[in-house]
This record gives sequence, structure tokens and C-alpha cells, in this order.
Amino acid sequence: MIDVPANRPMTPVEWAMLLTLGLFWGGSFFFTAIALAELPPLTLTLLRVGIAALVLHLVLKIIGQRMPTGRKVWIAFFVIGLFNNILPVYLIAWGQVRIPSGLASILAATIPLFGVLVAHLFTHDEKMTANRVAGLLLGFGGVVVMVGPAALGGLGGDLLGQLSVLAAALSSASAGVFGRRFQAMRLTPLVTATGQVTAATVILLPIVLLVDRPWTLAFPSGSAIGAVVGLAILSTVFGYFLYFRILSTAGATNLLLVGFLMPVTAVLLGSLLLNERLDPREFLGMALIGLGLAAMDGRLLRLARRRGSANSA
Repeated sequence: MIDVPANRPMTPVEWAMLLTLGLFWGGSFFFTAIALAELPPLTLTLLRVGIAALVLHLVLKIIGQRMPTGRKVWIAFFVIGLFNNILPVYLIAWGQVRIPSGLASILAATIPLFGVLVAHLFTHDEKMTANRVAGLLLGFGGVVVMVGPAALGGLGGDLLGQLSVLAAALSSASAGVFGRRFQAMRLTPLVTATGQVTAATVILLPIVLLVDRPWTLAFPSGSAIGAVVGLAILSTVFGYFLYFRILSTAGATNLLLVGFLMPVTAVLLGSLLLNERLDPREFLGMALIGLGLAAMDGRLLRLARRRGSANSA
């Protein structure tokens, strides 16, 4: 059992952080699409976490915080680096080669569903509730509507590709619950984020040298370099600082709701930056996701009950 945050609604500050994290991680799809045109997935992942690790270590030095040296905490860093950085990125990329991207995005949106299940099994204060189940179903339904129900037609096709994306979702959800232990270790979100990306870099470096042999690759263009920097600074440095900050105060179940926000951000950014037209279906999907998040929070339901009680009295 892990004793960290209580099962409670998020504060306005926590909601703001979650929405910002959704923006950073939803935007990562744009950066990734640009960078993958010139860089292999493993090399891109190494650059993303490696640059982030260098920046975070520099920030720690500037503000006077130190990295822990204990064996137990570094084992934890390597575990979460593997399950939160390396496996999800690689498994989703591997799956997307074999299944349509729309189906992959729907399967990846099961992260909050897996998160509630894992938290229910392995924590004592983030148990499954009716509000959470209703919110998750609404949110997941919203993702399906946004992407388009036709994407589900790919189910039953390449089974290994579909299982790969689902395994990535389960890995991310498990990492969210596992990461709760860093608060008990009295580590700041900045130190935890630094430890995670440092461990991921150490794991990935020999693999990339053996598999991709990056010295044989063509030097990337300015746009690809800019995309890598965006991934490293916005999606990773700022993203994982917010990730561990939310995790330490609001818990894993609330944190993993970001899985519903990422497709919303991707759609809105596509409309704003690429002049993509928003369909009514996408507005309906976003509305369902909003209702799901409200149901998970529980405030609207309690308010409705209080009003109902007052009217009946």
C-alpha cells in the first residue's frame, strides 16, 4: 500500500496544471510528427529525454537542489523511467506502424481507465467510485466521438498492433500509480522529473547506439531540430514537472485524466495552427469529455443533489 494523497476533488490550481499538462502533451504530437520525418523513434526518444535531463540538472544546480544518491531511490527512478518514458513511446510507435492512427489514439485513451483500475487495486485512498466510473465512460466516449466511431472498425485487424498500444496505456497508468512513492521519499517534483529522464537516458543510450547507430543518420533540418527542442523543453521538462507536481497533490487517478485532454489539445491546435476545420462531431466529443471530467471531480453532482434537496424541502 502507498500512503500519499487523499481521494478528493482537485483544486482550481490543480485543474489549471492538468489543463496545461494536456496542452504540453497534446502539442507533442505536432513536434513528434515533424521530427519523425527525419529521425528514428528510438533516437528521437533519446534526444527528448537526454536534452531534458541536461536542462533539468542545470536548473537544479542554479536553484541549489541536489539529486539523491541512495540506491533505493535510483532503482525507483529507473523503474518509472522505463514504464513512463521508454515503453509507452516505443509501444505506441510500434503499434501505429500496424494500425490506423485513429484507432491507436482511441486505444491510447484507455490510460485513465487503466489508471483507475490499477489505483483501485494498489492504493487505499484512490478506490473506484460511481462518479469516477461514470466520468471515465463519458470521457472515453468523448474521445471515440472526436476521433470518429469509424476508427473502431479497425478492431480485430492487426491484433499485435492493438495490444501494443494497450500495453503502452497500461504501462503509463502503472507508472502513474508507482510514482506516488516519490512524495513519501520527500523528493520535490523537479528532482523526481530529473531522476526519471536521467534514468531513461541511461537505459536508452546503449540501445540507440546499437540499433539506430545515429552517427550514420543524415543531419536533421532546422525544423526537425526545433521540433526536438520543443519536445524536450515543453513536453518533457515542463510537462514532467507538472506531472509529478499534480501526482504529489492530486493523486494518480486525477493525473491520468490528462489522457482525455491530449486529443482535445491536438484537435484545437490543428484548427489554430493548421487551419483544420472542426466538425460538429469534434465539438460533441469535447463536450462529452468535459462532462466526464466534471463527473470525475464530483462537484457538479454534489451541487445538483444539494439543489434537489433544497427544492424538495
